[in-house]
Amino acid sequence: MHFVSLTSLFAAGSMAATASVSVTPHDMYSSSVGVLGCYINTNRVAYWPGSVDCNNICIKLSYGGRSVNLLRIDQSGGAYDVSYDAWNYLYTGFSAKDQPAAGGAIAMDYVEQPASACADLIHTTGAKLPLSAPNSMNYLSSCLGQADSWVANNYVLYNILNPVCTWGHDETCTLDWPAQNQATCPHQLGDPAVLNSAPVYNILYPTGEVVKAN
Repeated sequence: MHFVSLTSLFAAGSMAATASVSVTPHDMYSSSVGVLGCYINTNRVAYWPGSVDCNNICIKLSYGGRSVNLLRIDQSGGAYDVSYDAWNYLYTGFSAKDQPAAGGAIAMDYVEQPASACADLIHTTGAKLPLSAPNSMNYLSSCLGQADSWVANNYVLYNILNPVCTWGHDETCTLDWPAQNQATCPHQLGDPAVLNSAPVYNILYPTGEVVKAN
């Protein structure tokens, strides 16, 4: 059971909601909507309950006077998980690569942020959300159906099949929406070629060992 308590913060005449959640470390990158780990900072990801939204994909998590922004791009089975490195930094003040720590759930505060607050975590031109052209279309089409949503106006498609970027081609694709519901890429869409040029790395719990994701 994960305890959540809500409070209200007042600033500049407006109210922003914050919540306290029991946060646990997660050491294997994944994304239920196909966000490509080779184009983001996989050490700053939130694996949160509930469906991934088309607008609220950035949260700020705080503990012990320290804060990090996290991309909320994966749906958990109920746990409030975050990347091990983010959890370790909030808990100890150090990267998991330098001083790895072990532990369970820790009560931390979070608040939703505008997507722009996580722009430095996205490594694409214009900080557009990198999505899998073969496998992100259900999510993307739902966002394109919300024409004013952040994702609808800030996405880029790659011909890469999986979030850890081991299959496909590292190339951008185009989508003529709504005339087409499949992207057009230089190579065949979804071609399962072995991809070695865009590795994703995990930091293992609790050792801090850095390993290539597969």
